[in-house]
Amino acid sequence: MPRATRYPLRQWLWRAFIQCALIPLLLVEVVLVGAYLLSNAAMRDAQLGHLEERVEQGLADTLQREAKIIDRDLQEIARQTRIFCGAVAHALQERGFRPDAVERARHVVGPNGLFYSRNGEGRAASFYVKDTPPERQDHAKALRLSRLDGLMRSIEEAGPPVIAVHFRSRDGYIRSYPFFDVLQRDLGDRPSPGYGFYSRADETRNPTREPLWTAPYRDEDGRWRVSSIAPVYHGDFLEGVVGLEIDLEHLLADIGDLGVPWQGHAMLVDESGNVMLLPGQRGASGDSVVNAPRYLREVGLLLPTAGAEGEIRSALFDGREHLLAWRGISQAGWRLLLVVDKSRLLQPTRALAAHYQKMGYLLIAGLILFHALFLGLWWRRSRRLSRELEQPINGIVEMLRHSGRDQWQAGDGPLSPLRTSRIEELNAMANAVRSSDRQLQASEAERSRAQRLLEVVMEHTTESLWEIVAEKSLIRVSSRFARRFALDSECVPLEVFNRLVHPDDMERLRQRRESFFSGMDGVYEVEYRCIDRAGQYVWLLSRGQALEWDARGRVLRSAGTHVDISRLKAVEGDLRRATLEAQDASRAKSRFLSSMSHELRTPLNAVQGFAQLIELEVEGKPDSGPIGEYAREIVKASRHLTALVDDILDLSTLEGRRQQLHIRPVEVGAMLAGCAELVQPQIRERQLQLQLIPMCRPLYVQADSRRLQQILLNLLSNAIKYNCPQGRITLGYEVRSDCVRIWVKDTGPGLDAEQQSQLFQPFQRLGRESSNIPGSGIGLVLCHELASMMNGSMGFYSEPGHGCRFWIDLPGAAAPEDQRMPSGGPPTGQAERVEDDS
Repeated sequence: MPRATRYPLRQWLWRAFIQCALIPLLLVEVVLVGAYLLSNAAMRDAQLGHLEERVEQGLADTLQREAKIIDRDLQEIARQTRIFCGAVAHALQERGFRPDAVERARHVVGPNGLFYSRNGEGRAASFYVKDTPPERQDHAKALRLSRLDGLMRSIEEAGPPVIAVHFRSRDGYIRSYPFFDVLQRDLGDRPSPGYGFYSRADETRNPTREPLWTAPYRDEDGRWRVSSIAPVYHGDFLEGVVGLEIDLEHLLADIGDLGVPWQGHAMLVDESGNVMLLPGQRGASGDSVVNAPRYLREVGLLLPTAGAEGEIRSALFDGREHLLAWRGISQAGWRLLLVVDKSRLLQPTRALAAHYQKMGYLLIAGLILFHALFLGLWWRRSRRLSRELEQPINGIVEMLRHSGRDQWQAGDGPLSPLRTSRIEELNAMANAVRSSDRQLQASEAERSRAQRLLEVVMEHTTESLWEIVAEKSLIRVSSRFARRFALDSECVPLEVFNRLVHPDDMERLRQRRESFFSGMDGVYEVEYRCIDRAGQYVWLLSRGQALEWDARGRVLRSAGTHVDISRLKAVEGDLRRATLEAQDASRAKSRFLSSMSHELRTPLNAVQGFAQLIELEVEGKPDSGPIGEYAREIVKASRHLTALVDDILDLSTLEGRRQQLHIRPVEVGAMLAGCAELVQPQIRERQLQLQLIPMCRPLYVQADSRRLQQILLNLLSNAIKYNCPQGRITLGYEVRSDCVRIWVKDTGPGLDAEQQSQLFQPFQRLGRESSNIPGSGIGLVLCHELASMMNGSMGFYSEPGHGCRFWIDLPGAAAPEDQRMPSGGPPTGQAERVEDDS
C-alpha cells in the first residue's frame, strides 16, 4: 500500500479553503458589490453637490438679513442711552434747579451715615453707597438729580426690553428707576455688575465716549441681563456712568425667530466669548439662555475655524461635518453665528436611495444563497478534517492532563504512545509535549531550590516576617524571632506578644494598630522596643500592608517585617548629642559678641567725643584747613561703627532670647507719621519722594513701640539707600482677616532669585560689600527676629527692575480705654486701599 502524502497544517487548510471557497467568493462579491457602490455613489454625489450650493446661498442671505435686524434693535437702545447720558450731564451742571418738597422729604440719613430715599412716590431710588463717608456725600447733587426721574420713567415705561435705568457718580452716588428699598436689598455697597465699565471709561480705553454693552449677568432672581452703559463727562473729568439694564431673554425674543434653513441654528457671541441662545433654535429643554454647556462647547470648537466675516466654511463637531458662517454686530461688538448640520443634507437623497433598494435586496439575496452553498461544502470538508485531527489531538490533550496532575514520567512511568498523523505539525506538537514534560520536572526542582535560597536570604536580611490575623488576635513570626525573644511558638496571641514591648512604647503601638486595622491608614509603620531572651531591649521597625478587608473596610489580615534598628537609634543619639554641643557653641559665640560689643563701645565713644571736640575747636577758624573735614569724617565713621556695634549687641541679645519686650497697643497712624518725619532729611538729601498712605480712623496693633519703630526705620533706611535716583518710597498698611500688615515699597532695582534666597542671613549684603553704600548686613536679621518676638512675621516681594516691597504682619489690638472712640469697635476700613502685589 503506497504511503499517503503528508502536508503541513497551514498548507492542508489553505488548499481546502482556496479550492472550495476563496476564489468563487471573491469573484462574485467584487462584481456585485462593486456595481452597486459605483452607481449609488455617483447619484448621491450629484445630489449632494446641488444641495450644498443651495445651503450656502441660503445661509449667506439669512446671515445678512438677521444681522441687520439685530444691529437695528441695538442701535435704538444705544440712542436712548445717549439721550439719558446727555440729560444727566446737563442736570449735573445746572445748579439752579430746586427740588420739590416731596423729594426733600423722602430723603433721610440712615444708619452709618447712609443718605438714601426711604420711599418711592413714583420716583427713582436714590442713595449713597456705604463706602462713601458722610463728609464726602453731596446731598444737594442727589436732590438736584430728581429732575431726571421723568426721563428715566419714560425710558423704562416705553416697554421691554429696558427694565431699569440708573446712574452712578464717581463719589458713590446711585440713582435708579424703578424704585426699590435700599435697606432691604442691601445695595448700598453692592453696585450692579454693569458698572464694571469704570475700569475702561477713561479717555485712554474709550476715547469715543460712546455707549458700550456689558457681558451677560444674572440678577437676584436668576434672570439674565445686559446693560448699555456710557460715561458722563464734564470736560475731561469722568463724572459717572449711566446705564440701561436690558432683559436679555426679552431682547432675544424681540429679535425674532431666525429662519435658518435645513434646521440649522443661530447663536450670538459677545466679545468675552459668552454664548447667547436665540429663540427658535433646537436647544434641549432646560438650557440656559447664556452659556448652555452644549452650545458653549460648540462655539469654542467651531468659531476658530469660521474664517472671514460672511464666508461659508466647513468644520467638524462631534464627529459630524457642519457648515457655518458669521457676521459682526457693530453696535455691541457681538457676532451672529449660523450653524447647519451637514448630515441633514442627506435627507433629500432618501428618495433616490429607494430606487436602489431593489438592487441591494437582489445583491444581498445572491450573497446569502452563495454563502449557504459555501457553508454546506465547508461542513463536509470540516468533517473530514476533524477525523484527521481528532485522534492525534486527543492523545496530546491526555498527555497535558497527565502533566497537569503532577504525574510526571519520573513518578508514573512512560506515557502512552501517540497515534502518528499525516499532519507534520501534530507530530511536532506531540514531541513538544514530551519535551515540556521533561522541562517541567527540571523547573520544579529549580523552583524548590530558589524557594529555599529565598528563605535563607530573608532570614538574614530582616529580623522577621510577621502576619497578623485581626479576627483571632493572633500574630505569626519566624522561628528565629521566636527563639530570640523567648516565645513559646511561632504563632502566639497578640496579648502574649505585647508583653515583650517596652511599657513606654505600648500606648503608641496600640494606637497605631487601631488606626491601621480600622482602615484609616493604608500602610502600617511603627517603631518600638522589645525585650529579648537576654533581658536587653532592642529597637524594632515594624512595617506592613493589609492583605484582606471586610465589608466595612476594616483590615482582617496583614503581613510585614520586623527590622532591628538598634544601631540606627544609637546613631540618632550621637547626632542629638552633637546638636546640643553645637547649640552650646552658638551660645558661646553670642556671649563673645556681646562682650566684644561692650568692650568696643568705650573706645568708640572716646574717638567720637574727641573728634567732635576737634570739629568744634576748628569751626569758624579760617586757617583750619582740612582738619575740620577730617574731624567730620571721623565722627561719621565712629557713628557708623557705633551703630554696627549696637546691631551686633542686639543680635547677640536676640539670639540668646534675653531681650525683654513691652507689648502693648500701638497706634499705627502715629507710628507711620513719626517714622516718615524722622527720615525726611535723608529723603531730601537723596532727592526721593515719600508717600504716606493716610487713614480715616485710628488703628492699633500689639507690639513694642520702640522695636516697631526700629523695624520701620530700618526698612525705610534700606529703601532710601538702595533706591533709584529720583525714586519713590511708599509707606502704608492693610487690614487683613488675621492681622494688620505694615509695608514699605520702593522703586529700586529689585532682587533676583539668588539674592532673595540670601535675605535674613547675618552679615549678608547681597553682593554690595564693595560698594560705597554703608551697611552691616544684619539689619534685616534683627527686624526678622524682633517681628517673631512680637508674635508677628516678616515677608517681602521683589522682581528685578520693579523694586522691593517689605512688610511686617502684627496682631490687631483694640484701642486703649482712655483712647477708645465713643462708637466703640475696631476700625473697619481705610481711606486708600493698596493691594498686595505678592
